[in-house]
Amino acid sequence: MIRGEPVSSNVEAGLNGARDSRAAIAASAADLINSAAHAGFGPALVGFDGFVDYILRMVDVRSGMGPGEYTPIRTIAEFSRRCAAAAGKSTNIEQVLLEERFGGNGPLMAGALGQLGVPVTFIGAVARSDASDDVHPVFVDFARRCREVVAIGEPSFTDALEFDDGKLMFNNTRAVQAVTWERVVARVGIEPLVQIVDASVLLGVVNWSLLGGVPGIWRGLMRDVLPRCVRRERTMFVDLSDPAKRTDADVLGLTQLLREIEACDMEVRVCLGLNLSEAQRIGRVVGLSSSDWCAGPGLAHAAASLREAIGTACVTIHPREGAAAADAGGTAWFEGPFVQHPKISIGAGDHYNAGFGLARAHGASLSQSLACGVALSGVYVRDGESPTLERLVGFLRALPVPGAAE
Repeated sequence: MIRGEPVSSNVEAGLNGARDSRAAIAASAADLINSAAHAGFGPALVGFDGFVDYILRMVDVRSGMGPGEYTPIRTIAEFSRRCAAAAGKSTNIEQVLLEERFGGNGPLMAGALGQLGVPVTFIGAVARSDASDDVHPVFVDFARRCREVVAIGEPSFTDALEFDDGKLMFNNTRAVQAVTWERVVARVGIEPLVQIVDASVLLGVVNWSLLGGVPGIWRGLMRDVLPRCVRRERTMFVDLSDPAKRTDADVLGLTQLLREIEACDMEVRVCLGLNLSEAQRIGRVVGLSSSDWCAGPGLAHAAASLREAIGTACVTIHPREGAAAADAGGTAWFEGPFVQHPKISIGAGDHYNAGFGLARAHGASLSQSLACGVALSGVYVRDGESPTLERLVGFLRALPVPGAAE
């Protein structure tokens, strides 16, 4: 198989069956990413949100009053039982601030790409104040990773509760609702936008669930920018950020808009990235039976069904155990390097998006793209920070088996 060349679904199904094949796919993905880096990664444009994340642990029992003298509530189920027990009474649950860091789907995806050496332009809500062009102090290190950051408004904030089995994120979205197509144009200008988009092989337009302005941004790009671009082929990665709070009518309208983007005469390949619960929600809205969708090779068929129903070029679904994807050429499942006790889980999906989207934009097969996605996410949750290119390539070459002690 030629590295980077798409392979058939039958071949991929066979490749995914054994651990040695898994290692071979990961190694080929490492070669592809390393070669693309040495040739020069194509530029990327990512936007348009911005959040300050407060990473928190909830206290179960204190052994003392020092900063680390406590046992945390380990699971979401334990936390829910503690909350439920307070019904009709009241309770106090102490939180410990582990870290204040930059967040939002766009900054996390852009930061992951920038740390790998991708020339990233980020446009979004990362300003010190709504009237300022200066970057908010929390986003200063993030801005250093990017080629250019255009701050068009101040960030919102998220209380991110970390547990061993997942995370709960409590978002305040008031500030980011000011991010609209009109504001993007006013702060950036149409001519600079055309130049940025035209140069980019990868577009990341994310966080549809929390930003009311995202549909307008998509329409503005289709109407005012893409028709003026010379480059006629690029990957647009779309992440929804948990549509549970949005109505079925909203979700259906989203799928119709994605179909319009894919069908427009601009050769934009739309890749929709979903976690498992998001995939199940979208499936129900478009009339698919998703009750038996679960992690494993069968999830590749679910990705294919969603792709056909929505009409995008690619759909990828990434539960904790691995990831699946489907495009016009076939389907694939790749078992991830799952770790039982991650250092951090906030941002894991955004790092998966960065790895998968980067690989697709540089000609990788589905399996190679999945390997890049789960590896970038896997090393991030182990290290607690975005990896360098050297760290990612090394991790891919020695990809841990799921659940291995480290």
